[in-house]
Amino acid sequence: MAGPVPTLGNPKSTIEILNKYQFIFQKKYGQNFLIDPHVLDKIMKAAEITENDYVVEIGPGIGTMTQHLASVARGVTAIEIDKELMPILHDTLKGYENIELINEDVLKVDLKRLLEKKNAGRPAKVVANLPYYITTPIIMGLFEQRVPLVSITVMVQKEVADRMQAGPGTKDYGALSLAVQYYAKPYVAANVPPNCFLPRPKVGSSVIRLQTYEDPPVKVEDESLLFAVIRASFNQRRKTLQNGLSHVPELGISKEMTIKVLQEMGLSESIRGEAMTLEQFAEFTNRATADRNSSKR
Repeated sequence: MAGPVPTLGNPKSTIEILNKYQFIFQKKYGQNFLIDPHVLDKIMKAAEITENDYVVEIGPGIGTMTQHLASVARGVTAIEIDKELMPILHDTLKGYENIELINEDVLKVDLKRLLEKKNAGRPAKVVANLPYYITTPIIMGLFEQRVPLVSITVMVQKEVADRMQAGPGTKDYGALSLAVQYYAKPYVAANVPPNCFLPRPKVGSSVIRLQTYEDPPVKVEDESLLFAVIRASFNQRRKTLQNGLSHVPELGISKEMTIKVLQEMGLSESIRGEAMTLEQFAEFTNRATADRNSSKR
């Protein structure tokens, strides 16, 4: 054991600590604290934390999950944006010598540098209970900055988890599905009803584990173009791919080029982005890149 036995995770202990510090929930931070020990167990199981792991926790709140992580992991860095929670965290986490607290917006923290220092640049694990309004920027930021990670295990709005693991032709499939699946393999470990939180959110949540790939499952010449094509094709999802792309002139992909590439791929000229797989988007982008390069010569 790396620290004392966790004491938080039920309604009684949570209410006691909030009352002790007369804590007022900040709506702007989307704060909902977990008060169900069974859900905590499911998160720990999904994250597969071991004594060899270094963990970055985003949004520790009052330290409920942090206690559980620190009692198993080699080390934990917990990043909390709300300065009003810092006295509570120093109280609930005293006795744990393997925790570093950072009072900062995670989007402003250089996590690559932090892990260089704390984990010799080796891949760490991220665990988080993310506010709904900022889920996507945080997760995409971790991927795009190439932070060395084994996995990201997060509590998110159920609707967002559904979108992350959706496949082509479904209503939840979109740019987020493709972006997440380019970087990681998503797996929903548990669905969590609103009554597991204080205060109760209006919607259900899910625990989703994103197992990061060492190399993306598709090869693309121009990664930024791939994501630009994906975004353009879902901006107005009922449009065909050729119409979606032609409305973004900075892509440099004309209707004629789109039709030519789709024909080469054996796909219908009227196909929509929502019907295309990640592999097809990658192939389309590679062919379009080759066409653009050859036309410049």
